[in-house]
Amino acid sequence: MAVANSWWEIRILCHPSLEETAFWRLEKFGCVGTSTEKKAHSLLIRGYLPQEKAEILDLAALALWCEQDALLLQVPKPRFHWQLIDEEDWSISWKEHWQPTPVGDRFIIYPAWIDPLDPGDRLILRLDPGVAFGTGTHATTQLCLESLEMRVDPDKNQVLADLGCGSGILGIGAILLGAAKVYGVDNDPLTVDSARHNRHLNQIHPDNLVINEGSVPELEQLIAEPVDGIICNILADVIVDLLPQFTPLVKPQGWAILSGIMVEQSQAIADALEQNGWTVVAIWKRQEWCCFQARREESD
Repeated sequence: MAVANSWWEIRILCHPSLEETAFWRLEKFGCVGTSTEKKAHSLLIRGYLPQEKAEILDLAALALWCEQDALLLQVPKPRFHWQLIDEEDWSISWKEHWQPTPVGDRFIIYPAWIDPLDPGDRLILRLDPGVAFGTGTHATTQLCLESLEMRVDPDKNQVLADLGCGSGILGIGAILLGAAKVYGVDNDPLTVDSARHNRHLNQIHPDNLVINEGSVPELEQLIAEPVDGIICNILADVIVDLLPQFTPLVKPQGWAILSGIMVEQSQAIADALEQNGWTVVAIWKRQEWCCFQARREESD
């Protein structure tokens, strides 16, 4: 019989190129909290799941799936471990591995449970991700924030859209940099709640950062006219599917920041952008990941 308030702590020690896949596996498995810790040339990824949600055989199957992922990517097999911990331990465990993180030239990301110190010239972005992706530790999120530093101009009264907003970190970052308004959507209602909570943590008015459940159709209903730029940090395959719908959302000569893309997927994204009337301005790479900055071409 499952003990109330007990949790599975799942640990995956793996090659860095397995990071996104491991997170995806843990999310699909039902984990409601994750963390990443660097260990020499590997990553230690933790996921947390209520005990009643999984049996030993389920955990063994998860380990096998992770091994198959490593085989497909031709990287060493990950080391997989699980144990039961008390609820009090889990609520502390994943948080203790997440400390304030400087990102780019402008940001420092502070977990909500740590009181900010003097940030110097940096902007404090406070975050409690809950079940949502986006803590600022992942390469894809960092690349997006660094790209926003280049694209957001506080003198231009820019209006942006964040598709798949997750924890809200990118929309919050854009507002802190001086964007006039950001519309964020995500199709996960729990993620939407998390993003709204983080909006409150950063004392941003809901009129400036609008966060709703949904995807492109809901975004089309929210915006009164095409936006200056769009941010999309999801998965490459999803980006390719959605790109044809991006063009009417963005002004001519508007821009896009696209991430969640593995380096080997970059050519497919570049081709899709060209086919849909976008010009690649820059591609930034970090670890196994890349981030595209693109500009919409003028219509003939």
